[in-house]
Amino acid sequence: MKKYGWLTILTALILALGCMGVVHAEIIPPDGPGQQIGYQAVVLCENLTLREKPSSSSKAMQTLNYGDLPIVIGADLPTGAKEENGFVYCTLGDSEDSPCGWINADYIVINPAWYVTEKKTAVYAWNDTAAPKIALLDKDTRLPILKEEGDWYLVSLRGAVGWIQK
Repeated sequence: MKKYGWLTILTALILALGCMGVVHAEIIPPDGPGQQIGYQAVVLCENLTLREKPSSSSKAMQTLNYGDLPIVIGADLPTGAKEENGFVYCTLGDSEDSPCGWINADYIVINPAWYVTEKKTAVYAWNDTAAPKIALLDKDTRLPILKEEGDWYLVSLRGAVGWIQK
């Protein structure tokens, strides 16, 4: 009987340890409503032009690069960001003399959640561990989360996307 008692305790311990989740990343949630003038966005393409007016033919003011973090004006309002013709109004800083203008909303994510790796992390072509690995991220890599689906996150990878298992 003693033998089965220890076996029961050992089995219970193994099951308890197996049920504990392994943390692979820190998830930084999007900002909540507050006193900000807008929400931070992240540029998802290699180059994005800040324009004087909400039009692709408008005068270019500055070029933003992948990962830049403009602040979309009015994104914290109930009506949403100030938007015209698919462009959103933004500023490139929080001082009064920071450049302001219009960027194409198709190439940014406003107020994203962030995935920050805590160890080397595989990125897959689709949400299945049998899928081809398309990247191996180093520790402390920070990526915007585009979508959450079941046990997976879809993240931005310099103009491409990939899936990371939770």
